[in-house]
Amino acid sequence: MAPADTDTVAWALAQPTVETAAPIVEEVDSSGLRERVYLLAKRAADIAVGTLLIAASWPIMLATAVAIKLTSPGSVLFRQQRAGRNGRPFVMYKFRSMYNGAEEDRLLLSYRNELTEGPCFKLCNDPRFTPIGRFLRQTSIDELPQLFNVLKGEMTLVGPRPLPLNEVRTDTAVERRRLSVQPGLTCLWQISGRCEIPYYEWVLLDLYYIGHRGLLLDLEILIKTVPAVLSRRGAF
Repeated sequence: MAPADTDTVAWALAQPTVETAAPIVEEVDSSGLRERVYLLAKRAADIAVGTLLIAASWPIMLATAVAIKLTSPGSVLFRQQRAGRNGRPFVMYKFRSMYNGAEEDRLLLSYRNELTEGPCFKLCNDPRFTPIGRFLRQTSIDELPQLFNVLKGEMTLVGPRPLPLNEVRTDTAVERRRLSVQPGLTCLWQISGRCEIPYYEWVLLDLYYIGHRGLLLDLEILIKTVPAVLSRRGAF
């Protein structure tokens, strides 16, 4: 475990690089009593906290749905196949922040990708945003529908972020390791700069979380998510 007086993110990034981390990527043993208790408690927290967050945020979600309908044609929700635990696909929900057909136009913009390392695609001033799309992304309001993915058991509150199927890589042991646990709404990457973090450091942070996950680390990440979202750092 990280020393108590050391920042979790800084400590994680001080660990071995992705290329040398293979010895610590053993499979999670979900058969042990401690692991079973943790998973049961985590699921109970997902249901309880997820329900409370939906109840507290429904006015924001309602206002967002109306604003999307008034400012651009198309559906309120964006549904996309993402990789769940063990790579199993599931449909992840987001408020739509781009115009219809934006996914098909991604290839045309690939040369402008600001994440130069790894398979992920991000563009700060993406021309595909709707009039309110960039605001939804920067404030993370577009992520609120994923609370329903959490209640359905497809996601958890804390865990590695689920990638689109075309961005999933399984070339290395650590990349495969990311898929060994339930994907989450927030994670170490989310609270440490998001898109400012290079892909391989992102993977390393997920690897650290998987190897050290527990209720206290989950709580720490949830608490730190609030100022991270408010700061909008790396959100685009």
